[in-house]
Amino acid sequence: SYDDGVVQDRRLVKLFNESGIKGTFHINSGILDQGNRIASSELKALYAGHEVSCHTVTHPFLERLPRTEIEREIREDRRRLEELCGYPVIGMSYPFGTWNDEIIGIARSCGIVYSRSTRTSGGFGIPQNFMAWDATCHHREMLEKGAAFREFNRYPLAIFYVWGHAYEFDNNSNWHEMEEFCRMMSNLPDVWYATNIEIYRYLEAIRSLVTSADGGIVYNP
Repeated sequence: SYDDGVVQDRRLVKLFNESGIKGTFHINSGILDQGNRIASSELKALYAGHEVSCHTVTHPFLERLPRTEIEREIREDRRRLEELCGYPVIGMSYPFGTWNDEIIGIARSCGIVYSRSTRTSGGFGIPQNFMAWDATCHHREMLEKGAAFREFNRYPLAIFYVWGHAYEFDNNSNWHEMEEFCRMMSNLPDVWYATNIEIYRYLEAIRSLVTSADGGIVYNP
């Protein structure tokens, strides 16, 4: 899960595509075509096969804005990204990782069904609150956590979720770590490589199953 829509995403997406790894990319639509941000004209092709998700129009601290501006930042970001990528954009990550209950309510009213935080759990559990979805780790810990995930068999539906910003690899001269991670995690036969929205929809489908009292009958709506 990578934020901001920076030009370094081009190299990151190439690595993901070569390794069969899926990403969700949270984009500030109002800052595209500026500085180190990707061009709006390349968004659809660059992230094809992955997920484009909201990150607000201009990347503000949402809790410092009036309610009307919070709504505009989210709803307009959705509108612009949907216009560029051609499908409903209903996920988000919080700029600077900050939010409150009011922001969650406004985001939901704008059609957002999940939003990623910048907090990390360190574990592989499924999200309990999709509107405050914590990743497993930042990518600086991905090699250590990746090795642990490959050995993890405590319970089913374990999720290994990495977040970061692609420009950090340039800043820290550590692209080799992502390359190593992709080699380590690619083509694992018992792993489903999925975007945020795919995970959200899958877990919601599981939770929607209706079973008989004895568990012998299942209705899948």
